[in-house]
Amino acid sequence: MITNEEQFKKITEKIEALKKANKFDLSLDEDLSLAVMNLISLEEHFFFTAEKTGKLGYLALLKETREIRKELMARLVDKNEGETWCISKHLLAATMRLIEVGTKLQTDNKEEEAKKMFASAYRVYALFWAVRFKVIDLAGVKKIPETIINKDDKNPQEKPWTFEEIINKLVDCCDE
Repeated sequence: MITNEEQFKKITEKIEALKKANKFDLSLDEDLSLAVMNLISLEEHFFFTAEKTGKLGYLALLKETREIRKELMARLVDKNEGETWCISKHLLAATMRLIEVGTKLQTDNKEEEAKKMFASAYRVYALFWAVRFKVIDLAGVKKIPETIINKDDKNPQEKPWTFEEIINKLVDCCDE
């Protein structure tokens, strides 16, 4: 959660500067992140299918899919900072799985459970973008309960923006 107006201003300025410099096509990156999610899911399915059938050909497909996923991930995430590569991969994988669980719950007419899964999926996806844009400094991060309002807020009835709200404002796949 972004708790400081100055911190948020710096983040938005950074992202706006990147957009102006044409460094990022956010709609392209969003599509690419979804493709990576699906490739991760394919890797899992190839593995389980190989194990269930005993057919090693599926492992060859897994290897080829993994190489494609790695190439596409490199367009989204630098490998040079700690474990951000793996963190990003796992955030995307978790997002895809949570969406699938939500969809299955929805199919079973468990609407409230499905909504919770979808909300969790979007939260995890927003965390991917926060890591992707280096929106948060992961060193020394403390968990701040969502019910706490920043004591320095000028307008105390408003809560600080969440990562989801930031992503909603910055990443619009329909903006071409």
